[in-house]
Amino acid sequence: MRRYLPSLSALHAFEAAARYMNFTRAADDLGLTQSGISRQIRNLEEFLGATLFHRSGPRLVLTETGANYYRNLALTLDRLEEISIDAVRGRSVDSSLMIGTHPTLASRWLPERLGAFIGSYPDIPLEVMPAMPSTDFETTQLDVAILRGVGTWLHARSIELFPEVLAVVASPALIPPGSKLDPLQFAEFPLLQNAGRPSLWLNWLRLAKLSYSGRIQGTRFAHHEMIINAAIHGLGLAVVPTFYIRQEVANGQLHMPFGEPVQSDDSYYLVYPERKFHNPNVIVFRDWLLRSLRKA
Repeated sequence: MRRYLPSLSALHAFEAAARYMNFTRAADDLGLTQSGISRQIRNLEEFLGATLFHRSGPRLVLTETGANYYRNLALTLDRLEEISIDAVRGRSVDSSLMIGTHPTLASRWLPERLGAFIGSYPDIPLEVMPAMPSTDFETTQLDVAILRGVGTWLHARSIELFPEVLAVVASPALIPPGSKLDPLQFAEFPLLQNAGRPSLWLNWLRLAKLSYSGRIQGTRFAHHEMIINAAIHGLGLAVVPTFYIRQEVANGQLHMPFGEPVQSDDSYYLVYPERKFHNPNVIVFRDWLLRSLRKA
């Protein structure tokens, strides 16, 4: 018998639209036009005999049927992707460990530790991918993630690894080392902004118990890796987590002219989907990471 299945194109269009809650962004993601996305979703709704979206003013909202369909479809598409990858590379995704984290953590903090893990567990292939605090752990294909937050993610378990500590740093080319500056003098220098964390300067002021009412503006960069490099080149002051810049501070590329670091309200956590609680590779990585941090 012929299977009762809608077209894969329609499923792709619906999954992207539900993920972004925006037809235009879904169209950009899939390389289609907005009208093409609308047409595919209309065809899918006609096939299912159900309404998947409705409008609430300017916002796009999933119906209850649409929300349930999206939740199950995302898992199904993830699984379909996994078995397709298995066919290409000749091994099961289940044998590997997929780790998600912030781009800067993935490039600065994680690699220096993964060598020890690979040496101890050479039979567990690793894949490192970008992940955000907004990761949906009900549908994600990640096995574990290392994320900044307050420790609460839906459909996931989390273990605190270490608190976040923030510092204002500068290049010696911008401010000579040994300069004695009042913390509020930060406003006299160009500032670097984190587009992903636009309130970092305000957070630093609050945590440092400084009263400042002026404007805070400056060149914006996408994430900490870009900001650190910009600070090293003297483009401005930056607020960054101290564990990212230990080497740069130690070798004098950056220094802290406005006082000691301050602990933020966030910490970094090991997070993994509730459904993967018994996954043996997750257990091995979790226990190894906690042991290695205790020894550090």
